[in-house]
Amino acid sequence: MSGEQHERSVIGEMTGFAWSTSDSLAYEAAVEAIGEVVGAYSALIAAEEAKAEPDLQVVARARAGQADCARSREQLDPADQAAVAAARRRFSDLARQIREEAR
Repeated sequence: MSGEQHERSVIGEMTGFAWSTSDSLAYEAAVEAIGEVVGAYSALIAAEEAKAEPDLQVVARARAGQADCARSREQLDPADQAAVAAARRRFSDLARQIREEAR
């Protein structure tokens, strides 16, 4: 690298974000709800794969659901309070639904 070229710091170009305690708790709760859905799908996959004749469509849907969770988690903006609240509700409800259907 020549003297004229300088490495640019990614951190140096980041903008600041002020977190309130309630915002950070709400965001963490939403992320936790997403994680609960991933876990519920994992349990569903394991139970299905343990069967003598697993339903591959059930497994495929669960894996697609896990991928959706990953995308949702990546796209969740901690500064968007409405989206954080909606994600928490959506994924909490979905985790309950998956667990109930698995019984």
